[in-house]
Amino acid sequence: MKLKRLLLVFIVFVGVSNVKAQEEKRFKIHTVAFYNLENLFDTINDPLKFDEASPMMELNANRSEIYKKKIKNMARVIANIGSDMSNNAPAVVGVCEIENRAVLEDLVNDPLLLAKDYGIIHFEGPDRRSIDVALLYQKALFKPLDSSSHELIIYDDLSRKRVYTRDQLLVSGELDGDLIHLIVNHWPSRSGGEARSRSKRVGAAKLNKRIIDSIQSKDPYAKILTMGDLNDDPTNSSVKDVLKAKKDKKEVGLKGIYNPFEKMFTEKGYGTTAYRDAWSLFDQILMTKPLIEDDYSSFRFWKAGIYNKAYLTNKRGRYEGYPFRSFADGGFTDGFSDHFPVYVYLIKEVQE
Repeated sequence: MKLKRLLLVFIVFVGVSNVKAQEEKRFKIHTVAFYNLENLFDTINDPLKFDEASPMMELNANRSEIYKKKIKNMARVIANIGSDMSNNAPAVVGVCEIENRAVLEDLVNDPLLLAKDYGIIHFEGPDRRSIDVALLYQKALFKPLDSSSHELIIYDDLSRKRVYTRDQLLVSGELDGDLIHLIVNHWPSRSGGEARSRSKRVGAAKLNKRIIDSIQSKDPYAKILTMGDLNDDPTNSSVKDVLKAKKDKKEVGLKGIYNPFEKMFTEKGYGTTAYRDAWSLFDQILMTKPLIEDDYSSFRFWKAGIYNKAYLTNKRGRYEGYPFRSFADGGFTDGFSDHFPVYVYLIKEVQE
């Protein structure tokens, strides 16, 4: 394969008069990514939020310098996701664990991202930790047409009290001319244990399914990507039973959902975050059937990946091989995040 600008060249074999010949096809390629930014908080105590419990606010000194370093580290990662093939930063990237719009503005204005001219879509949410989801998009590649925030209303199984958690963000727009719908998620954590907290993520999956169903009721052939830190693996009931995501393309029906990350988890043992020497693949990007069809006259899914370059991993000690997180033991590690980013490539044939 040869990469030139943003065109990816595939060599394919076609039959011509019973003789096999080579035919070059050129494809535009764009990266769609998701990244948990691990507590990207500013250094200002907001009296209307519970941000004083954030790792940034718990630091006793050098908050300003540490914040600048955290921003630069996040920008470095985003600038590189998918660039091996696209020769560009992601066209769109969903993010979570961000405090407010201000930290996103600092992020997209970092010198490593400034030339990409990223726009921001963000709504303040009700999460008790004051963390939100958002979408960043290169203005030259993606044109937002509509955006909305969808509140997740769930209750604790034991106390029956309302659990205030992250909204789900829906953005519809044109990716280089193609209409696409993007949902950014950060489902409830496993605090209290997987079993006790399971119903909260099932509730999040049900909300996600309602959003997808509402889009498909208007257009069964809608191209939808739902992405996020689901705090569940591809094999958990929220993904398999509620979203009914399939690991094989051939099993996906007209309004079905394909999960390219399930086989990475079940067959290869890959993960995006680790705990007690076990990998979980909580960060995923799922898609509807129109994105996995074979007609490349419009953008279709090509391949998925976990961005886990060596610089994002711990090099030594008890947590060797784990994601190199930003905060640990009450201090800043000069790391990145406790999650690896994930991405998918979308390609479209270029007609000569």
